[in-house]
Amino acid sequence: MNSELKQQFALRIPQANKTELVVILYEMFSAYVHDSLEDLEKQDIKTFRLNVQRARGCLKELMGSLNFDYEIAANLLQLYIYVSKLLVTADLHNDSGSLKEADEIMKKLHDSYAEISKEDTSGPVMGNAQTVYAGLTYSKNDLTVNLDEGSSRGFFV
Repeated sequence: MNSELKQQFALRIPQANKTELVVILYEMFSAYVHDSLEDLEKQDIKTFRLNVQRARGCLKELMGSLNFDYEIAANLLQLYIYVSKLLVTADLHNDSGSLKEADEIMKKLHDSYAEISKEDTSGPVMGNAQTVYAGLTYSKNDLTVNLDEGSSRGFFV
């Protein structure tokens, strides 16, 4: 994952509600899988394994965020376990097919959560976070990011 994409995620996370955070995790998973596939093509096995582990970390976060008060959580857990097995297979055998299958499954889930997030009107999960404003500058391709410096950040005592 390049630094620009990391910065994009870092800017989105403080402003995200619960559903948007899940969407971001799916997007991070996909980015790591795509990086793994590129690493495999370049025969960079060390970086390949690192990116597979990072994808597994995203998957672990998704598993940990399941709310088992709802029946669908058990179904999602089974899918996540299957995807985890695919990632382990890919890691052990340097298998791009397993990675692609895992990415296809997660892409479908991402699309579903992206639709659901449009209906989620709850506020950001992170309270007291810095507000980020972004807009085009006078330059053709530059994007200026302004942070709200006037707000009080941190813990309230």
